[in-house]
Amino acid sequence: PGCLLLQFLSYLAACDRLLKQGYEEGQVEEAMEMFQYSEKKAAEFLHLLAQFNDMGFQQNEIKEVLLLCGNQREKALEELVMK
Repeated sequence: PGCLLLQFLSYLAACDRLLKQGYEEGQVEEAMEMFQYSEKKAAEFLHLLAQFNDMGFQQNEIKEVLLLCGNQREKALEELVMK
C-alpha cells in the first residue's frame, strides 16, 4: 500500500507541475493516462498540442496524429498538413 501511495503522490506532483505551466486539468489528466503517467511524454504531448492548436488544427486530429507519430513534431506536422 505504501508504494501505491508514493505513485499517487508522484502523479499528483506531476499533474501540479503541468497545471502550473498553464495546461487545462482535463488535458493534463488525459495526457498522463495516455502516456502511462510519464510526465516527460505528457509534457511533450501537451506542448505540441498547444502549438498545433495555435496553428489552427483541430484538437481531435492533433491528438490522433501525435499518438500515431509518438510526439515527433515534424512527422506529426506533416500528417496534419496532409489531412
